[in-house]
Amino acid sequence: MISSTDATSNLHIADVLVMGSGVAGLDAALRLAQYGDVIVLTKGAACESNSVHAQGGIAAVLDPGDRLENHIADTLEAGAGLCNEEAVQFVVEQGAEAIQHLIDDIGVSFTRNDQNNGYHLTREGGHSNRRVIHSADATGQEVVHSLLDRVRSHPRIHLYEHFFAIDLITARKMGHLVPGRRNRCYGCYALDPHEQMIHTFQARFTVLATGGAGKVYLYTSNPDTATGDGLAMAWRAGCRVANMEFFQFHPTCLYHPQAKSFLISEAVRGEGGRLLLKNGQSFMDRHHARMELAPRDIVARAIDFEMKRTGDDYVLLDISHKGADFIRAHFPNILEQCAALGIDMTREALPVVPAAHYLCGGVMTDLNGQTDIDNLYAIGEISHTGLHGANRLASNSLLECLVFSGSAARQIGSQLQHESYHQWPSIPMWDHFDTGPCEEAVLISHNWDEIRRCMWNYVGIVRSNQRLDRARRRLELLRQEIDNSYWNCRITRDLLELRNLATVAMLIVRAAIHRKESRGLHFTTNYPNRDDALASDTVLPVE
Repeated sequence: MISSTDATSNLHIADVLVMGSGVAGLDAALRLAQYGDVIVLTKGAACESNSVHAQGGIAAVLDPGDRLENHIADTLEAGAGLCNEEAVQFVVEQGAEAIQHLIDDIGVSFTRNDQNNGYHLTREGGHSNRRVIHSADATGQEVVHSLLDRVRSHPRIHLYEHFFAIDLITARKMGHLVPGRRNRCYGCYALDPHEQMIHTFQARFTVLATGGAGKVYLYTSNPDTATGDGLAMAWRAGCRVANMEFFQFHPTCLYHPQAKSFLISEAVRGEGGRLLLKNGQSFMDRHHARMELAPRDIVARAIDFEMKRTGDDYVLLDISHKGADFIRAHFPNILEQCAALGIDMTREALPVVPAAHYLCGGVMTDLNGQTDIDNLYAIGEISHTGLHGANRLASNSLLECLVFSGSAARQIGSQLQHESYHQWPSIPMWDHFDTGPCEEAVLISHNWDEIRRCMWNYVGIVRSNQRLDRARRRLELLRQEIDNSYWNCRITRDLLELRNLATVAMLIVRAAIHRKESRGLHFTTNYPNRDDALASDTVLPVE
């Protein structure tokens, strides 16, 4: 097994490099540590990720009255004809085992049901049964902190916080690609922004668990770290991506000037919360038979439609009729956060708006997380496995993280015993070229803001040919400016994030232009109907 650090050359070597500290990355690291030494690289604090903000829970068939076939059917229905049925069955069948792993191996504490001393299961939009296990309304926080405690104390896991990955190291980039053979990944280069030093992280296997890209939009439930870095790196390295047009907008983010990206859980509607106009009138009965429990894309479009029709800045989500004791028991975190902003959800409705939430497409992988590049894996939100299709079913995301962290770890572990590290070529250190600081650093913040506003205005919940074409032209110009800065200026975290955001935005626009129908999360006024002749993934070939 391999684990070494050369302080003089900023070279770090391990058996496996895991990039990302959400549920997928942390769980993969713990599973992989039984096979070798693991480096976990994260661009911020290890406790900051999309996963830690997940409120609702994890979907799995745990109730004796529920069936695997029901969970599969609900997932396929939400996916609007684009799910890979093999992937759906693969994930759903491992749901109960994944939950037991969290309880037995990780020590996660889920909310109990006082009536039968079992676990409380809630129901969310798109589900036909109660099957979402949770830790009150802070499931992601409980799971991430439980995983992180074990990662920090594990002797074979080395955690590097506040290191920003720049690009993957591959045989093709080093000029070592043998004709007729697949490209291969050897790790990555990463920036330590505090010391302004570039480090080399070399590994036999690399796992991308870098999460989503919600910050590509102006309004999002995602934290500041969600800038699509791993996805952009994989694309530049030569991985295909698919279904980038399907970006899920969560229907209910709190509308408040001091509430930064605060999500109001799907479970609030699952437990009886009602959506109302500002005048108190309900409206979901006009949009779907399941009303508040319709799939997220339908609820988000319904809210968007009503806001545009009335001119209101928000709608209301009201669960006050359930009583203060019920709300305190089920939603203590949301109650506390709202109270800090002067809102008492036990007595009044919450102002909410849709916001970019989850990317259903991503880097193409098989059911073990293997990408187009040998020894490079992608798991979690960054990946496209076919599970979500055109729309993700609520609370299938953390389940996906756990199932694919397990399958990827098993495959990597089986290969570690057969692959000789010492046959690999030496990795060159990063070449800074002759670069200096950007003279117009203000352009970075301006371009950042322009990309996000462009995506929100033209590539949001409702799209059109004209909007998409306008976004494409603006993004092409911005990418030229950003590339020029990247190659001629000293690298900073802000510049790297901007570069990645521009790449992800371009991929989303290209995919949206390609799909000439409305399906799932992609709705265009030029093609408002679903066309089953187009029921195939949007695969963007490598440039």
